Amino acid sequence: MRKIRVTVWNEGRHEKLDKRVAEVYPEGIHGAIAKHLRTLPDMEVRTATLDEPEHGLTDDVLNSTDVLIWWGHMAHHEVRDDIVEKVYNRVLNGMGLIVLHSGHFSKIFRKLMGTTCDLKWREIGEKERIWVVEPGHPIAEGLGEYIELEHTEMYGERFDIPAPDELVFISWFAGGEVFRSGCCFYRGRGKIFYFRPGHETYPIYHNPQVLKVIENAVRWAAPVEGPVPQFGNRPPLEKI
Repeated sequence: MRKIRVTVWNEGRHEKLDKRVAEVYPEGIHGAIAKHLRTLPDMEVRTATLDEPEHGLTDDVLNSTDVLIWWGHMAHHEVRDDIVEKVYNRVLNGMGLIVLHSGHFSKIFRKLMGTTCDLKWREIGEKERIWVVEPGHPIAEGLGEYIELEHTEMYGERFDIPAPDELVFISWFAGGEVFRSGCCFYRGRGKIFYFRPGHETYPIYHNPQVLKVIENAVRWAAPVEGPVPQFGNRPPLEKI
């Protein structure tokens, strides 16, 4: 069986500029996620970062990626528009995309959603409880009724996105807000999963349940051998 080819993308800036982040993620958030995924026999994993040539997303890399995981925060504006366009076209042609936490403001997610993707936020280290609202979904496999994070950054509604095609998780925060935190979308032949938890100064990407969700999402978002859509003028299939 062919392995799922995963590329974990991260700006790779916070851990270089902030000692607190380096203490939590010495190899970067991409390193923490990749380290877990590399323990799985059905995945082949590499990483890419903003400051590499072409942001590490060359044609060769993108064309040999089944699922791209995207984390960004402080440098969304530095991502080249031509690279965004290439990622966009790869998603429409079947590559899976998993967008994490502050990646909601990434150019690629906003382009795929067609909205501002704005939201409320607050960072005081409050509790988050992530409820599974679609227990039969593959991304929820192996989880309990909820995931509890003792300290996290709050994201609150309204989350300015199109209605998800499937909603897997809803978060509740100790301050009272709720948030659609596990959203599935279909665009062309590609599948997109937005997963809210995560922050550069909290060890959320070391949490086994959070990593389990990402692992499940990779398998869900991987391309399938479905039909290739045909467009434009076509001859009739039947005799007319």
